[in-house]
Amino acid sequence: MSRLVRCGDMVPVLPGTHLRADVAQVPEWRAAAVTAWRSDAVLCGSFAAASTFWRECQVRTIDVACDTTVRRPGFSFQRRRIPSELLLWRGETRMTTPALTAVDLAPATDGESIDAVLRSKMATIRDLADALAATPNRRGNRDRRKLLLDSRAEPWSVAERIAHRILHGANIHGWRANLPVLLDGRRYFLDIAFRAIKLVIEIDGREFHTLPDVFESDRDRQNALVLDGWVMLRLTYRMLVDRPDYVLATVRSGMELARRLRPSDA
Repeated sequence: MSRLVRCGDMVPVLPGTHLRADVAQVPEWRAAAVTAWRSDAVLCGSFAAASTFWRECQVRTIDVACDTTVRRPGFSFQRRRIPSELLLWRGETRMTTPALTAVDLAPATDGESIDAVLRSKMATIRDLADALAATPNRRGNRDRRKLLLDSRAEPWSVAERIAHRILHGANIHGWRANLPVLLDGRRYFLDIAFRAIKLVIEIDGREFHTLPDVFESDRDRQNALVLDGWVMLRLTYRMLVDRPDYVLATVRSGMELARRLRPSDA
């Protein structure tokens, strides 16, 4: 092994644990090295997220919960005991469940991990709250609780989270996030919907909504909703961040218009 290391064919990554040089930087192999080194170690953080509910999550460091810590490039160890009910087994590998992983990452991602796990349907708000309750006295838990409170309407994106925060802060009620509706045999999820007055607020992301297929399907969706009698408002991330007063004024005007069109429902 020493000869292979000297030749550059093998790379030491953890005590007594080596990887072939061509895979030494691959997250899956580095995670496998953790399991080979300590079978009781638990993989968490970005690797656990990317392996379960958040495929797009970038893995720069392999985060490990273990009763032994070492310093190695590309790894982050923390002394921490994970409750058995929050462990997920993948073969011989142990990692944190989607609920705990999302809660762990919430402060660093400004809640985006929560949005991703809710979008994946691999955990509910109740699961997230239970995971937080089962891991008390941790640094950052105050921020985690605040982000969970912001997530009570189950947003699927950062922009939706901001929109929910604005509506909650203004005591605007009677809406539901990601409401499923069936129109002409197609199922649509409405970002924010006031079902009683048929007002829908769509949150547009510039990159996603300008993709050719999405651009076309958005127009199909809008036409179907308008023809079914929905009043539609469209808001952007920049509006939500830079012009919250405009957002509130627009939503209130939209509610008034929708009620006028539907006086029996007002």
